[in-house]
Amino acid sequence: MRGIALGRRNWTFAGSLRGADRTAVMSTMIMTCRLNDVDPKAWLADVLARIANLPTSRLHELLPWEWKRPREPEKPADQQAA
Repeated sequence: MRGIALGRRNWTFAGSLRGADRTAVMSTMIMTCRLNDVDPKAWLADVLARIANLPTSRLHELLPWEWKRPREPEKPADQQAA
């Protein structure tokens, strides 16, 4: 919430309604990453690198909650109980 309060003054000068919409979309994606324990910078860099070559049917793999899963190393069963 602090980021929203700090940015409020700057968003007044988004330049246009379209610029404000883009800012809102990016803010939403960044917060979604944070809520899913995903580094927003790493996620965005990976998405930008992969999105052009990914078929439409697999775009869901780039969503923050899907993106995180394949990159996490699996813990052995004995470590999960600890």
